[in-house]
Amino acid sequence: MIHPTAIVSEGAVLAEDVSIGPYAVIGANVTIGAGTTVGPHAVIEGRTRIGEQNRIFQFASVGAVPQDLKFHGEDSTLVIGDRNTVREFVTIHLGTEDGGGQTTVGNDNLFMAYSHIAHDCVVGDHVILANAATLAGHVSVDDYAILGGLSAVHQFCRVGCHVMASGGSMIAQDVAPYTIVQGDRAKTVGLNLIGLKRRGFSSESMAAIKQAYRFVFRAGISLEEAIHKIDDELGSDPALTVFRDFLAKSERGLAR
Repeated sequence: MIHPTAIVSEGAVLAEDVSIGPYAVIGANVTIGAGTTVGPHAVIEGRTRIGEQNRIFQFASVGAVPQDLKFHGEDSTLVIGDRNTVREFVTIHLGTEDGGGQTTVGNDNLFMAYSHIAHDCVVGDHVILANAATLAGHVSVDDYAILGGLSAVHQFCRVGCHVMASGGSMIAQDVAPYTIVQGDRAKTVGLNLIGLKRRGFSSESMAAIKQAYRFVFRAGISLEEAIHKIDDELGSDPALTVFRDFLAKSERGLAR
């Protein structure tokens, strides 16, 4: 299932049913799991480990060295999970020593054409990066987040779970879970209620999230005061705990 024009370096480890398309290039330190397909002219290099049932389309570049002037050839890795779709011209880079040495991508993600995942990013599961969405270095994106086309995330920012970022959003601060952001610089404009309903959040969780959102984004109080009100007044719903803990760990401040 390896096209005769593909170049697979000695040392690469491919499961028996991996498919490699015409003129694709697979580096010596690459491992690819069962059921994964690699399209024509795609390049997979570096110390890259790819799981099972992924689909990597033509012209994607996976595992290249970081676009970071501090990178000096140190050993670093890229780890990609299972069932991800990597569309045309997507770029995903290795980690750096300053960022722990690893870029990590979870499972069941969709990276549309021209999207970019920079060094040392951590991307969860069921994430969508629309066309030309860009993650700078050291960014984390939690499960079920969706970044619209031409959006960009500043280095070291965190994007919480179930976030919806409108197309063209320029995100320079942390984005709280369950919220919608838009604009340059991106501001929070509401809750992603449709997304939460589609993913089966209970009415009790939704009510708690709505009240916590009011404390943080509508009450005109500091973030520290809002966290105290959440702790004192809203109980310990698991979805609320995710929201509260994300806020408490913010170092860049919230996109409010």
